[in-house]
Amino acid sequence: MTALEFAVQDVAGALGARRVGADRVELCAALGATGGLTASIGMIEAVVATGVPVHALIRCRAGGFTYLDSEEIAVLNADARAAVSAGVAGLVVGALTPERRVDVDTLRRVLEGVPVEDIELTFHRAIDVISDRAAAVDTLVELGMTRVLTSGGAARCAEGSAELAAMVDHAAGRIQIMAGGGITLADLPALHRTGVDAVHLSARRVVADDGGPGGGGTTGHEQLDEDAASSIATKLRQLDGMHRSFS
Repeated sequence: MTALEFAVQDVAGALGARRVGADRVELCAALGATGGLTASIGMIEAVVATGVPVHALIRCRAGGFTYLDSEEIAVLNADARAAVSAGVAGLVVGALTPERRVDVDTLRRVLEGVPVEDIELTFHRAIDVISDRAAAVDTLVELGMTRVLTSGGAARCAEGSAELAAMVDHAAGRIQIMAGGGITLADLPALHRTGVDAVHLSARRVVADDGGPGGGGTTGHEQLDEDAASSIATKLRQLDGMHRSFS
């Protein structure tokens, strides 16, 4: 079975994901504007209370994934420990060296004091700026990561499907490969054929809401589109069913 994960930013999104049968949610903030940042502890606690398994993104700022400032790493570690204390089922983390390799030392510092044996760990799309993703996968296996979220290095998974298939082959069941990045309903059959363990998408819509001159203007806020999420979940179940019938 292919797991389904939605990126959500609020309680409503988590409840919608649960209703359509998602396996879990990645909880973050400012998704559209930044690619995602760590949600507040209050939001984490509220989303955990919905009952859907929550994986909290641990990312303290926008921009790249190289953390050379010890204060930044301390914040990441504090957020990771707080999220686990709030009851999350997993953490979504990532750190790169200036040479764009997996930063093993920083990841260990971010996870210091975190009971990693009790949760799942996802390495996020920082892997998509690494040139040797096969070597990165090997490193993440050694670190005990549960899965890696990737578009195969492309802007969208649809363009990275060949690399996703290659990553699945290289992983050989040692770590889960989760496809994420610009996925649409039409992309699902091709992604399913790559053999990825899971698909991740936001399926979000913009709710019109004028914040005025001090509230970010008239762009509104993003929220899970439950109709779109339901269509995705239904299609994925159909594809899994077809695979079982032919296997």
